[in-house]
Amino acid sequence: MTVQQRIQENKREKNGVILAHNYQLPEIQDVADYVGDSLELARIAARVDAELIVCCGVRFMAETAKILAPSRKVIMPEYSAICPMAKMIDAPTVRSLRMKHPKAVFIAYVNTTAEVKAEVDYCITSANAVRVVESLPEGTEVVFLPDKHLGRYIEHETGMKVHIYEGFCPTHSRILKEDILLAREKWPNALVVSHPECNQGVLELSDHITGTSGMLRFCSENDAREYIIATEQGMLHRLRNETPDKIFYSPSELNICPNMKKTTIAKLLHAVETETVEVTVPEEIASKAIRSLEHMLVG
Repeated sequence: MTVQQRIQENKREKNGVILAHNYQLPEIQDVADYVGDSLELARIAARVDAELIVCCGVRFMAETAKILAPSRKVIMPEYSAICPMAKMIDAPTVRSLRMKHPKAVFIAYVNTTAEVKAEVDYCITSANAVRVVESLPEGTEVVFLPDKHLGRYIEHETGMKVHIYEGFCPTHSRILKEDILLAREKWPNALVVSHPECNQGVLELSDHITGTSGMLRFCSENDAREYIIATEQGMLHRLRNETPDKIFYSPSELNICPNMKKTTIAKLLHAVETETVEVTVPEEIASKAIRSLEHMLVG
């Protein structure tokens, strides 16, 4: 019996479901029940009929799943897989910012800890950030954290005044304007599709800017055959699987998230066999964080 078969057998016996982020290793995506972005996986966790949720991603994703499905057991194969951006902001800092901006609506990227989600009004993902901010009354004062690049993109797209926290994604920040220029020279017929976590120089050279779920839609519906994908390299596997008639390139060799790659097939097998490591969120935090997450789910 192969490792993949053992994973599936254990999962079935335990009424489990495997959720994998788009940035996971190809072999993890291939064995998962659902592959998606943070918003897609959160919505699945909230509604899925399973006793065990196996989260192949980084820790904030497992925390989100636990908050949205409190009666289910949530595990992750590699507990040390964290999001560096999420570590750039904490709850005391949010409370300090509220003292400076007492009338502002506080919006947090889903790439934050449960403690931070408990302190804000709205939670968003790259897939719905612009829609959520556009839904606010005109003139609303907005504080967005922690990703400065996504914050500036939101401000540009909505015309709203946004107070932006200076966090960032190290992986997306490794993609440079020079990488896009070189990629355009190498593949002149390819469209550049970029994640809004990329820096301004990259976004200015892009043909389309969107989160990972939007990348799938754009590339499947667009007539172009070749695409330069400015996001974490794991996304190319899903794009190639779901749109095999198209060609996808990465603009850099450095746009790999080491934390997303910590989950291996051997660790996934161990997780479903032993049901470890379990992820929990204290009730006093979860009961507050659920409010901001509910805004995200409907946004």
